[in-house]
Amino acid sequence: MADPFEFHPSQLDSPATIHFAITPSDTVDIPITPRAIYCDAAGTAVIQDRYGNNVTYNLLAGAVIPFRGTRVLATGTTATLIGWA
Repeated sequence: MADPFEFHPSQLDSPATIHFAITPSDTVDIPITPRAIYCDAAGTAVIQDRYGNNVTYNLLAGAVIPFRGTRVLATGTTATLIGWA
């Protein structure tokens, strides 16, 4: 398939080019730092930043968090999440 944007640089405000399921873990970082996190099924998400700070988000299905978190904690997370990178 031809990609007319193949030679354009990807920036942080560019659309994501990959998506992946996020498996919450209290000890393992997200394997790819996302551009944003999409909530596929409603619930809470405890997301850690690169400094180890945790914030709990109460999410509805379809919500998008434009945040480049490093870890989604299993403890406290009930939402089903997808990473966009």
